[in-house]
Amino acid sequence: MNRIGGKSNSGEGGEDPVRWEPVTDADEEGKSKQFPYLTGMQNGDLCTSRIKQVASGRFGVTPHFLVNADQIEIKVAQGAKPGEGGQLPGQKVSPYIAGLRRSKPGVPLISPPPHHDIYSIEDLAQLIYDLHQINRNAKVSVKLVAEAGIGTVASGVAKAKADVIQISGHDGGTGASPVSSIKHAGGPMEMGLVETHNTLLQNELRDNVVLRVDGGIRTGLDVLKTAAMGADEYGFGTVAMIATGCIMARVCHTNNCPVGVATQREELRARFPGTPGDVVNYFHFVAEEIRAGLASLGLRSLDELVGRLDYLKPRTDLKLAKTTHLDVSFLASYMGPSGLSSERIAAPVHDNGPQLDDEILADAEVEAAIASGGSISREYTCVNTDRSALAHVSGRIAKDYGDDGYPGTISLTLRGSGGQSFGVFLTGGMDVKLIGEANDYICKGMSGGCCTIVPPPNAGFEAATSTLVGNTCLYGATGGKLFVNGRGGERFAVRNSFAEAVIEGTGDHCCEYMTGGVVVVLGSVGRNVGAGMTGGLGWLLPGRGGRLHREGERRDRQGAAYPDRGWQGAAACPD
Repeated sequence: MNRIGGKSNSGEGGEDPVRWEPVTDADEEGKSKQFPYLTGMQNGDLCTSRIKQVASGRFGVTPHFLVNADQIEIKVAQGAKPGEGGQLPGQKVSPYIAGLRRSKPGVPLISPPPHHDIYSIEDLAQLIYDLHQINRNAKVSVKLVAEAGIGTVASGVAKAKADVIQISGHDGGTGASPVSSIKHAGGPMEMGLVETHNTLLQNELRDNVVLRVDGGIRTGLDVLKTAAMGADEYGFGTVAMIATGCIMARVCHTNNCPVGVATQREELRARFPGTPGDVVNYFHFVAEEIRAGLASLGLRSLDELVGRLDYLKPRTDLKLAKTTHLDVSFLASYMGPSGLSSERIAAPVHDNGPQLDDEILADAEVEAAIASGGSISREYTCVNTDRSALAHVSGRIAKDYGDDGYPGTISLTLRGSGGQSFGVFLTGGMDVKLIGEANDYICKGMSGGCCTIVPPPNAGFEAATSTLVGNTCLYGATGGKLFVNGRGGERFAVRNSFAEAVIEGTGDHCCEYMTGGVVVVLGSVGRNVGAGMTGGLGWLLPGRGGRLHREGERRDRQGAAYPDRGWQGAAACPD
């Protein structure tokens, strides 16, 4: 896909950093030691997926992963299984996959149905804001499922400053969906696409976003039809897999793919028959079919076809029982000009405007310290409108040093009120102290560093019994330390992978879906502690209330809750 200027999608689960560097050791036979099971390789080939996906499980989502994306996709739902999260059976979680996903070998990885930081359109806008901050060069796309009412949802997504909206139809194939979902869930991409396109036009939002569609697209004719319905970009899934060697054995979830496409077993991967050239050739033929179709319509480019529903007409020669009572006339109801698709695709990334991070990086000494891997200390004032504070600084460090490779220490002391997502995607080498309080999503997705939050000396309240941070802190964190001299809200450390935290009390659902790390709660907790927890340690004081979700967990005499496959380690408090 990179050879022809297209984009592939990483899917949920992260990506091996070795893919982010061009191939440099391809021999005359097209073999590379970097990718021993591939043939037809050329020096200069990039094996990275230009679109990096952020799903509800946040597996493999780290600052280093995000800053190496050309586009970041928020998977709200999936066409083949709307309303369900990704499912990776334990037998496919090899040590290699577990390392990429920051989990444990052999443990099934099932993403929650919802994103735990998205319970409203405002929450989605905040996640889009977070991702624009960590990587200001990457467009953010939101993947939705075709269904009745999707136009209203898509309008909200456009107002939330998404750059791309993807509409997924029920014909999409996947190797890890229940049969009931594949056969009975989802809606046609055509109906979802037309409703979305028309609703955006009516709300004067169409030029703000690129519309992408997938779910059963196989030929150039499919591209022409969906272009007329309003799509700017087109996603190919199953058929592209077939072009590179997939035989649709439908055993993807068993780790027994007979042609080595969807397996981690080395003896099966050695059977992989495909080459990059196979996919390139397939798309060349698709492009030729599109060119011929445009010529037959008297059009010179897809720009002239996108949104032209008047070029479509219902087929009357087909009589299907299941469509007897279906009125498809709205699929051919032209709503008027929709602008140039090429201009929407070439539009710049949505900008968040001036940020606290800009003030920090405008300091020449701070920039010089980061460039040289040195150490520096600075103090700033923050207010609750400083959303996603320090994300851009973290991205700047992660781009050059990775998630936890920074040799020095950037020490930042902030006074005031931290806004939403304070310390989001914090990376190694950052030592942050906030004297004040903060809102929701604190240190979400952090991969390293240390964040300490304490009330001001003259606060006038008892820290141990007062809420200092909001909901969903440490969601999807893969490393680092968080210390809070006060209580937290709901879903503290949900889906935590290897971060360590000390806090003086939490609300409901603490340590939910945790796969690693250490959480020490020095006060009372709410209900449902440790639900779905498959790894890590949760230390809870006895007699402080709360009800423990006991499945797969044990308690010791001090009241510490920990799963049978607990991560061995302990949190160290700062000086």
